[in-house]
Amino acid sequence: MTRLLIIGPPGSGKGTQADHLARHFNVPAVSTGDIFRSNVSRETELGRQAAGYLDGGSFVPDHLTNALIRDRLQDTDVRSGFLLDGYPRTAPQVAELDSMLAEQGRALDAVIELLAPDAELEQRMHRRAQEQGRSDDTEEVFRRRLELYHTETHEVVSAYAGRGLLVSVDGTGDPGEITALAIAAVEKFLASFHPRT
Repeated sequence: MTRLLIIGPPGSGKGTQADHLARHFNVPAVSTGDIFRSNVSRETELGRQAAGYLDGGSFVPDHLTNALIRDRLQDTDVRSGFLLDGYPRTAPQVAELDSMLAEQGRALDAVIELLAPDAELEQRMHRRAQEQGRSDDTEEVFRRRLELYHTETHEVVSAYAGRGLLVSVDGTGDPGEITALAIAAVEKFLASFHPRT
């Protein structure tokens, strides 16, 4: 019954680390980015509404994102835990997630923050754009997303730090080493709150 959230700036490797951590803790990874891109490619109503925001590097409005996450967290596969990637990104979304979980008698166990300097993030974005050809990886869009992260998402980090839920992990270097560091840090954190008897 592990409920985790991973947060970090664009290009910090959240998606990669979310997959590895979810596998380790045996919970599904719930990625808003993947859900948005899936809806855009399938041209659903949500996808059409979200596409304009994503292509411009803006956050998808809270009401759209909240509705999508609320639906996802009612699925049977997340009853025993999950790892959220890409949500919440704003202070109002933190409050909305609190409300969703409280309705189910649940709460987050830990929030993993990946740390990396902006210069390294920009280098990674260039590599990813070349390798994957993603339309939302242009330099202008990336800088806009990074600016949004620093101005809005820091409130999310502060909120969870204030609750004593934040586990900060150095997100620079080899991805495998980052995974090992993150797993060790989360397990140590969880053990301090839920000591084995």
